[in-house]
Amino acid sequence: MTYVSTEDISTQMFITVLLFLLVIAPLFSLGIMRLFQGKKKAGFTLMGSGVGVYIVFQLIMSLFFDK
Repeated sequence: MTYVSTEDISTQMFITVLLFLLVIAPLFSLGIMRLFQGKKKAGFTLMGSGVGVYIVFQLIMSLFFDK
């Protein structure tokens, strides 16, 4: 087993990833919960929002943190 070096990650990138994960993960989990409750429209809306936030996250990461 090897260790992963986190020295190359800047503070700004770490905070950006953390904030987006705090948004993306709850949207997907709430979407799945709504689907189990039988509320399909709300579930798919939440999961679609999660995909939308993920796309915005990818754009921000490629624009600001591209090496």
